[in-house]
Amino acid sequence: MTTSTTGNYDRQQEIDAIARDWETNPRWQTIRRNYGAEDVVRLRGSLKRDNTIATRGAEKLWQLVNEGGRPEFRPEKDFVNAMGALTGGQAVQQVKAGVQAIYLSGWQVAADANSSETMYPDQSLYAVDSVPTVVRRINNAFERADQIQWQAGKQPGDADFVDYFAPIVADAEAGFGGVLNAYELMKNMIRAGASGVHFEDQLAAVKKCGHMGGKVLVPTQEAVQKLTAARLAADVEGVPSIILARTDANAADLLTSDCDPYDAQFLTGERTAEGFYRVRNGIDQAISRGLAYAPYADMLWCETATPNLDEAKKFAEAVRKEFPDQLLAYNCSPSFNWKKNLDDATIAKFQTELSAMGYKFQFITLAGIHNMWNSMFNLAYNYARKDMSAYVELQEQEFRDADKGYTFVAHQKEVGTGYFDDMTTVIQGGSSSVTALTGSTEEEQFA
Repeated sequence: MTTSTTGNYDRQQEIDAIARDWETNPRWQTIRRNYGAEDVVRLRGSLKRDNTIATRGAEKLWQLVNEGGRPEFRPEKDFVNAMGALTGGQAVQQVKAGVQAIYLSGWQVAADANSSETMYPDQSLYAVDSVPTVVRRINNAFERADQIQWQAGKQPGDADFVDYFAPIVADAEAGFGGVLNAYELMKNMIRAGASGVHFEDQLAAVKKCGHMGGKVLVPTQEAVQKLTAARLAADVEGVPSIILARTDANAADLLTSDCDPYDAQFLTGERTAEGFYRVRNGIDQAISRGLAYAPYADMLWCETATPNLDEAKKFAEAVRKEFPDQLLAYNCSPSFNWKKNLDDATIAKFQTELSAMGYKFQFITLAGIHNMWNSMFNLAYNYARKDMSAYVELQEQEFRDADKGYTFVAHQKEVGTGYFDDMTTVIQGGSSSVTALTGSTEEEQFA
């Protein structure tokens, strides 16, 4: 679905075209590459891939973060805010409700959506193909939702048409190894249809959630090399992927090696039993990392321990003093106790104030799993005590939500029964006695 080949191409013409694009396209004016167009073409092979969904999503996301989301129902909105999704259905509902981009969290995949088929904490314990697999599932769900509305006669420009192909920003953790692992993971993200991918500067072997203890940083230049690997993978795949560099240096106080002079100012001189070097964590170390990553990343993300506008401003001002056009990302994390940290007025303006600082992509990493687990807990709690009355309360809420555009109360149509009825009829020459919606309870009771 996401990848095809466009045939052979002239090697030198392709080298010249790539070099010209890098030199003249405003998209690349702030991006540094430690390699040339000839390297990209040499590594690509004789067939050039057409990664349609990844390319379309990357271009859309780049436009959104530079021009602002500005949906029709909120035209003043000059940033993009996303929520974590862990299933295709969740992502479809988010887009239908007006969310413009999808965030795919490694935490959620570890907990409840990995190809290892078990539950893990956010420590890179799941199989490396897990996040690309969920990216593919989400894009497959987008494609089906689009096919269903198109088959029903809806098209762009209609009031009820939904552009389901929202860009997906996916979590590559710390790359699951070295630079080659990062390259292969980025390649697989792209082929699954990811628009943006983020890499963090932790040691992959002991990677932790950004809100856990025990985080170990790799040397700055090693992190830069992983960003270079990700960019090279995107260039070889021919996709203008959005690459986000995340630093955990605000909280991490361990470093694998003292080999990089760039990190020397933060070394304390202490070592741990495992041989790690202790460093002075905090916003200054995070700023140092951000400045090093900026030439290689489309967006920077400084992981924080609390939702702190002053801290966010300090990071943004330090980075944008040297890189005025640098875009920033912010994790509005469920790991924060929001009401404990902020009053209602500050919460209400939190994202608009972040946007004014340059944080144009903001996301709630674990929104999907918190919503899913809490909603199911409450339904089950009430059902155990109130029997069918509990479920009917949910169903009646679904009917009320139709005013907002919610349609899953007619669940047969939502997943494509009518679409496949149409397909059956076409295959059988224009008529069929075995279509599914005709005679269904949905047709009789929910029309």
